[in-house]
Amino acid sequence: MTFTKHILFLGAALGLSVQPALAKSPIAEVLCEPTPRLHEKLKRQFGSKRAATGLRGPEQMMEVWTSDSGDWTMVVTYATGTSCIVAMGQDWYTHAEAKPARG
Repeated sequence: MTFTKHILFLGAALGLSVQPALAKSPIAEVLCEPTPRLHEKLKRQFGSKRAATGLRGPEQMMEVWTSDSGDWTMVVTYATGTSCIVAMGQDWYTHAEAKPARG
């Protein structure tokens, strides 16, 4: 077998072994959607609210969505009207900044 065929075979084998792991994610089938549809799914399916936003440039906005249970989802929203989930996790905690006492 040639080197190229070995690489193609190895790549195919690795790809097949990764598929079951991807299917375990509750939102694995949803990576990118039109922004209104993705936002609706985050609200309805996961009970999430947008907790924070920040610009990543003139064409992208980063969003963090959180739920009362502590789950969080990071979304990048593009100027084209598409949003994509880039990370998910649990145990989100917002740290309140201590304000100095007035007196």
